[in-house]
Amino acid sequence: MSAARTASLSRATSESRVELELDLDGTGRSRIQTTVPFFDHMLTAFAKHSLTDLTVRAEGDTDIDAHHTVEDVSIVLGQAIREALGDKSGIARYGDALVPLDEALAQAVVDISGRPYLVHSGEPVGFEHHLIGGHFTGSLVRHSFEAISVHAALTVHVRVLGGRDPHHIAEAEYKAFARAFRQAKALDPLVEGIPSTKGAL
Repeated sequence: MSAARTASLSRATSESRVELELDLDGTGRSRIQTTVPFFDHMLTAFAKHSLTDLTVRAEGDTDIDAHHTVEDVSIVLGQAIREALGDKSGIARYGDALVPLDEALAQAVVDISGRPYLVHSGEPVGFEHHLIGGHFTGSLVRHSFEAISVHAALTVHVRVLGGRDPHHIAEAEYKAFARAFRQAKALDPLVEGIPSTKGAL
């Protein structure tokens, strides 16, 4: 029996409080309450399409804006992913997904590399200023991916190939990331040990 790939973490600052639990070998079940409704929607999509069981309870100074809460949840999510992956023995390591949502199309590539890096491109001009659901600024999509990538030590490329509706664009990005991560975290029976010539990731 392999060790359970789970993590349970919390983070408290003067700006937010976050409690998060995840299971990388789940079925995509989620209970998400961040007080930022559109972000709840994106995290639910991430859990569902990455087959990660995810529970998030968070609250923060959303009377100022959603930035701190989204950032801190993303930090804890990244930390939990890194912890749950353990030494990364037996994983596929790489994942690639192309996901449409109506007129929007996004691609994500994930390498569980141990080297934090994000390349993010293709969002339409002005997307970063758009309020999605009246509470979530478009710029937070990239910021969320950046925090997850850095704290999970992932190399992530996300590219928007097309789209008009900001909701559709953001959701296609999160779903593409989820599907690519699902492939990368999967345990591959053909992989012996850690999938790196260095012997460590």
